[in-house]
Amino acid sequence: MRALTDHKTLGIAYANTSGVFMVVGFLLMLLFRWQLAWPGQPIPIATAIFGETNAPGGILLPEFYYQLVAMHGSVMIFLAVVPMAVGALGSYFVPLQIGAPGLAFPRLGAAGFLTYLAAGLLMAASFVLPGGAANSGWTSYPPLAILASSGQTVWLVGILMLGVSSMLGAISLVATVVAYRAPGLTLMRLPFFVWSQVMTALLLLLAFPALQGAAVFQLMDRVAGTSFFLPSGLAVSNTPLAVSGGGNPLLWQHLFWFLAHPEVYVLILPAMGVVAEVITAHARRALWRYGLMVGAVVALGAWSMVVWAHHMLLTGMSTTLSSFFQITTMAVSVPSVILITSLVVTLWGGAIRYTTAMCFALAFLPMFGLGGVTGLPLGLGPSNLILHDTYYVIGHFHYLVAPGTMFALFAAIYHWFPKITGRRLNERLGLVHFIGSFVAMNAVFLPMFLMGIMGVNRRMYDAGLQYQLAEPTLAWNPHMTWNAVALGVFQLVFLFNVVWSAKRGEPAENPWQATTLEWATTSPPPAGNFATPPVVTGGPYRYEEERA
Repeated sequence: MRALTDHKTLGIAYANTSGVFMVVGFLLMLLFRWQLAWPGQPIPIATAIFGETNAPGGILLPEFYYQLVAMHGSVMIFLAVVPMAVGALGSYFVPLQIGAPGLAFPRLGAAGFLTYLAAGLLMAASFVLPGGAANSGWTSYPPLAILASSGQTVWLVGILMLGVSSMLGAISLVATVVAYRAPGLTLMRLPFFVWSQVMTALLLLLAFPALQGAAVFQLMDRVAGTSFFLPSGLAVSNTPLAVSGGGNPLLWQHLFWFLAHPEVYVLILPAMGVVAEVITAHARRALWRYGLMVGAVVALGAWSMVVWAHHMLLTGMSTTLSSFFQITTMAVSVPSVILITSLVVTLWGGAIRYTTAMCFALAFLPMFGLGGVTGLPLGLGPSNLILHDTYYVIGHFHYLVAPGTMFALFAAIYHWFPKITGRRLNERLGLVHFIGSFVAMNAVFLPMFLMGIMGVNRRMYDAGLQYQLAEPTLAWNPHMTWNAVALGVFQLVFLFNVVWSAKRGEPAENPWQATTLEWATTSPPPAGNFATPPVVTGGPYRYEEERA
C-alpha cells in the first residue's frame, strides 16, 4: 500500500495489471474467433484446458462461446483499456505535467488500484464457478442476465467494485489538478492531456453511480427475489417464473447506457490528449487554436451525457424522445470534428518527424474518423432499424477502441517510455509493430461493416451458418481470424521491444525536445518529481521559439 502512494509506482502498477488483462481479453477473442471461422470444428487441447463441460471433444459449446464474448467485452473495456488510459497514464503523467510532487490523495489512488485489482481477479475467477462466467454480454441485459448462471452475480459485484475504484481515482486526480498546480500554471496553460484527463475523471464521477445503482438493483433481482427489472408474466421453458413481477427491463438499459455511452468518451478523451501531446512534440508546433480545443473537449464530455438512448431507438420510445436523442447524437459530432481538425491543422507547416509514436498518433486520426462517421447511421432511427445488432455495430465500436484508442495508447508508450525508464524503445522494431498492427487491425474489422450492411447478426454462435443472407460472408471469417492471430504476433514484437529496451535501449533524457513540464525533470523522475519546484511563465507548447 505504501509503495502505491507514489503516483509513478501507481501508474506502473496500473499499466502492468491492465496489460495482463489486455492479453487475457485478446486470448478470449481468439478462442471465439476460431468458432466463428470454423464453426463446430474442434480446437486442439481445448478439452484439456476448458473441460468436457465447456468444450466436449474440443468443440466450444454455445453456452461457453457466450461466456467468452461477454467476458472479452467486459475485460477489455472495464479491466484493460480504461485502466490503461486513465489509471496508468493519468496517475503517472498528470502530476508531472502540472509540476506537482504527487497526487493530492495518494491513499485514495492506492485504494482505487487495489479495489480494481480485486474486482479483476474476482471476475476472472468466475470461469471456474458452476455454470461458468457471465454469459449475458458486457451489457448484462435483463431478464436474461437475471436468470443466468452464478457467474453473472460475480460480474455484478465486480462492476460495483470497479465503480468504487474509478471514483476514488477520479477524486484524487481532479483534486490534484485543482490544488497542486505549479506557480504560474493557470488553467489555460495546462497541457491538453491534463484537460482530457480531468474531463474523463468528471465523466466517471457523474456517470458511474447510475450503473452502480442499477447493478445493486439487478443483484437484488438475482439473490433477493425483487423485480426491479423483471416484468410480470415471465415464463421460462413454458413455466411461469415465481417472482412478483412488475419491473421494467428497459429501466436497466437506460441506467446502463447512461454510464456506458460516456464510457466511450472515457476511452476517447485520454486518447485525444495523448495524440495532441505526441503531434505537438513530433511536429514542433503548438496546438492550433488551443482554447477552441479545450472548449471542444469540455463540450464533448458534457454532451456525451445526453445521447445515451440512441442505443435504444428500437425500444418503442416516443417520437419526441427519439427525435431528441437523434438530434443530440448528430450534434455530439461537432466537438469531435473540431478536435480532429485542430490536430490536423497543427501538422501544417510543422517539422514532422515520423517516429513510431508519431506514426501511431497520425494513424489514430483516420481510424477515429472512420469510427465516428460510421456511428452516424446508428444514431438515426431509419438506418438504425437495419443496422442495429449487426456486425456493423461491432465494426463501428472497434474502430473507436482498437485502431482508435489502442493506437493512441501505443503512441503514448513510445513517446513516454524514455521518461519512465530513461531509455528509448527500438524504432525499427516499433515500425514493424506499427505497420503490422495497422494492416492486421483493418483486415479484422473493416469487413464487419459489409457484414452488417448485409444483415448478419452479431450474436450468432455459428456466424450465421444457417442463414442464407450470411452465406457470402462465411468465407471472410477465416481470413479475419488469421489476421487476428497475426495481430497477436505483432504484439509479441512490441512486448520484446519493451523488455529489451528497458535494459539495453538507447539512453535518453528528452529525445523529442518536448517542452511540457514532465520533461523538465530527470528521466526517470526522482522521488518528489522535481529537485526545485518549477515556476511556469508561458504555455505548454513553446516550439515556435525554436524558429524565432
